Amino acid sequence: QVQLVESGGGSVQAGGSLRLSCAASGAAYSNNCMGWFRQAPGKEREGVAAICTGHTLYADSVKGRFTISQDNAKNTLYLQMNSLKPEDTAMYYCAAGKVYDYWAWASRYEYNYWGQGTQVTVSS
Repeated sequence: QVQLVESGGGSVQAGGSLRLSCAASGAAYSNNCMGWFRQAPGKEREGVAAICTGHTLYADSVKGRFTISQDNAKNTLYLQMNSLKPEDTAMYYCAAGKVYDYWAWASRYEYNYWGQGTQVTVSS
């Protein structure tokens, strides 16, 4: 059974930083991709960043500001978010899945397992 539990969300001012964590059950890492998605009200869930078989992948909107990493010893996935903008405001979800084509890493349909989400709010 795969379980993903996010933490670390909160409210910050624009330009601030947050670090999200995702505690994963051991079985989660049998999937080749672990990623972060976000969903703002009225918008589609979008891929933010992922680690797929050791490769890190980012959405253009967060490149240079966000860093994804994982600590295998702790079974934890992280998302360090710097230089936050109001448009980063969303519910952030951790996900795990078997993604066979890396170009599809940002598609929510490639991921079978999801956490409950953690809210990030950035004020201007």
